[in-house]
Amino acid sequence: MPYCEVITTTKVDKSRDMELSHELARIIELIPGKEERWVMTHIEDQARMAFAGDNEQPCAMITLKTFGELTPEQYDMLTKEMCSSASKLLGVAPDRLYVKYEPIVHWGWNGENF
Repeated sequence: MPYCEVITTTKVDKSRDMELSHELARIIELIPGKEERWVMTHIEDQARMAFAGDNEQPCAMITLKTFGELTPEQYDMLTKEMCSSASKLLGVAPDRLYVKYEPIVHWGWNGENF
């Protein structure tokens, strides 16, 4: 039940939107027990953002919410993969993007809680 949100200053057309969603799911699937069928993505493009006082260069914020805590090694791997993919698919340099993790204790789906 990972939820991944990408907010970026770049424009993301419909085909790139799905490519990015699938790529994020692929990255999240590197974590044992996480499958694309449970991944929800939200991509917000053309956001008005600045990084380091500069709004001329592309930047992005990726937030990943997971059910429960991950290991430090998993966080490191996810950050490396997400930065690489954002650079390739969004044209955002890895040093102009943050990745934020939010482990969730309570998660509901289909009228019940996990």
